[in-house]
Amino acid sequence: MTTRFDVPGSASGERLDVFLCARTGQSRAAVQKLIEGGLVTVDGVTQPKRHCLSGGERVELQAGEPPRQVQAEPAATFVVVYEDEDVLAVDKPAGVVVHPGNGRASGTLVQALEDQVAGGEDPVRPGVVHRLDRDTSGLLMLARHEQAYASLRQQISERSVLREYLALVVGRPPARAGTIDAPLGRDRRVRTRMSTDTDDPHEAITHFQVEQAMAKTTLLRVRLETGRTHQIRAHLQAIGYPVAGDPEYGRPGLYGLERQFLHAQRLRFAHPISGQELDLTSGLPADLASALVAAQAES
Repeated sequence: MTTRFDVPGSASGERLDVFLCARTGQSRAAVQKLIEGGLVTVDGVTQPKRHCLSGGERVELQAGEPPRQVQAEPAATFVVVYEDEDVLAVDKPAGVVVHPGNGRASGTLVQALEDQVAGGEDPVRPGVVHRLDRDTSGLLMLARHEQAYASLRQQISERSVLREYLALVVGRPPARAGTIDAPLGRDRRVRTRMSTDTDDPHEAITHFQVEQAMAKTTLLRVRLETGRTHQIRAHLQAIGYPVAGDPEYGRPGLYGLERQFLHAQRLRFAHPISGQELDLTSGLPADLASALVAAQAES
């Protein structure tokens, strides 16, 4: 089945994907998949999603069964801690997945923010410049357009973004501060884990310092230099101080925790357009605060 749209002069300057979203009622991600799949032509020629229309063209959409639209159903309420026309920062609760993938098709953060974030080549994760694990809470920044995305990604690449976490670990490191410089990749035996025991190592550097030492656990402030999947959790487990409550790398169920005690507490970066420094912080959520009190009470 072919659907045809004549581009009016009033649509001059519109992106191809934006034009089709308005005419079909489909999400931008769904439209972008059709464009990238070669199912959309402009005057008989395939064009990229960013193609700028001038008016007077004929856009044709070829599709059999229309793509399934995914409803934006946030798994939990999240708080917007900063926003302007270029960038958005949120305080993500545990349990919220950042973008679709790995069997999760709906209820993600970017779907809840549909049409509010943009940038990057992957249509299923628009505006996502860095990620947090599903059960890691805290601060996350997203771009609202391509220029902002490029700037924020460059800052991540240059390692100029400050990303600090609070982690409660089992045991007490022998030094007040340290650096873990150990490449990570998918574990040779347990494929759901990241590990230093891998056939595909990638550079991974984590810095930590002791915030508070308790009888059986230690609260660490952790700073990421690189951003590998599960980096903090895998690195701390590798040096013998696993994250409390972590079902994959640590001690599940400790202090009543139902997830890892890991919170993205501080995020500092340069505004992608103005260059002004933004320094954002987030308090511990209730479940982690309660666990910390229990850890502090131990003798």
